[in-house]
Amino acid sequence: MTHVLRRGRASLALSFFAQGVAFALLVTRIPAIQDRYGVSDALLPAFLAAVPILAGVGSVTTERLVKRIPPSRVLRWSQPVVLLALLGVGAGERMVELGVALAAFGLAVGALDASMNMLGVSLQRSYGRSIMLSFHAAYSLGGIVGASLAWVGAHWDLALFVSYLPVVVVLLPAALVGSRWYVDGGAGKEAVPEGTDASGPVVFKWLLPLCLVMTFAYIGDSTVSNWSAKYLQDVLGSSEQMATVPYNVYMVTTLVGRALGDFGVRRFGAVVVVRGGSLVAAAGFAVVASAPGAWIGMLGFTLVGVGLCVLVPQTFAAAGRLFPGASDAAVARLNVFNYVGFLIGSPLVGALGDAWSYRGAMLVPMVLVLVTLGYARSFAAQPDRYGDGHERPRTVDVG
Repeated sequence: MTHVLRRGRASLALSFFAQGVAFALLVTRIPAIQDRYGVSDALLPAFLAAVPILAGVGSVTTERLVKRIPPSRVLRWSQPVVLLALLGVGAGERMVELGVALAAFGLAVGALDASMNMLGVSLQRSYGRSIMLSFHAAYSLGGIVGASLAWVGAHWDLALFVSYLPVVVVLLPAALVGSRWYVDGGAGKEAVPEGTDASGPVVFKWLLPLCLVMTFAYIGDSTVSNWSAKYLQDVLGSSEQMATVPYNVYMVTTLVGRALGDFGVRRFGAVVVVRGGSLVAAAGFAVVASAPGAWIGMLGFTLVGVGLCVLVPQTFAAAGRLFPGASDAAVARLNVFNYVGFLIGSPLVGALGDAWSYRGAMLVPMVLVLVTLGYARSFAAQPDRYGDGHERPRTVDVG
């Protein structure tokens, strides 16, 4: 059994990695995609918004699918669709072809994100200790690899199809082979906590704090992803080259924080880790908003990465603990708020920056992250009979 779980953990980590690579290759080559298809600046936001909206649809659909088929099967077939859709983005020539490829990408990404995190939650339950952050660390590593490959493609002026093809040729068979060892944790066999209903309105009442935390975390994440370079260059007066550094540093600190975060959860409990991450991220945004120069601004964005990196994985894990008898449904519903935060974050900061100031706009994600402190108790083990928020596994630690 230990061997099965470890092999399942490795194969799932590979899926998170592949997803990180694919998503980074798409979002970091948006200017090239825009040039290839002749998408105007006015039309581009509609294309970009369509992907997370359709991903939300894919996540909701997955909630219904896993009532009939295991999440591992959804993941097994959604990941190849994501990779092939990415290749389709690079291969098309007409705008309608881009629309079809992005629609397929968005729907499949929603199913992929939901099913991956379902399997991660059930595997963590089987392990009896925190391992969820390690999966998201694999995603961060994939994002770094994908962004690096995108830089190579842009530097050598490679066509999108030429940039994407080798990645798909490597990752597609690897993902298909790895999918043989996915482990469905059988979460549905566990009893639902008293007073909850797996399908009724009570579920959302208990899930709502985690949905808000997920939204706030992704508002902060999209702020760094979309505005860090512009902020450093336009507000803090950095060079164009230096303005590209914060996001790379943010990704590296996210990787390191997630790689080490599970040890913190095991030692101090999820509640303490979430509170600490929220405070560090808020401090980072405060540093960014008040930074006198580019180097201090980069320090602020680094702190944001250290703090935010623990929130999303722990939010999925908390949903699994809240509804052990319906964790797949809880994860699918929670995953939708990933895309809600992504849709809100960038336009919100841009609108506030134009109407007020970009320094002031950075205070908004800071406040939202601090609101997370009020919901930290939702991350406690369920039921929290000891009152300290520490997770106490009911299964044997398999290493």
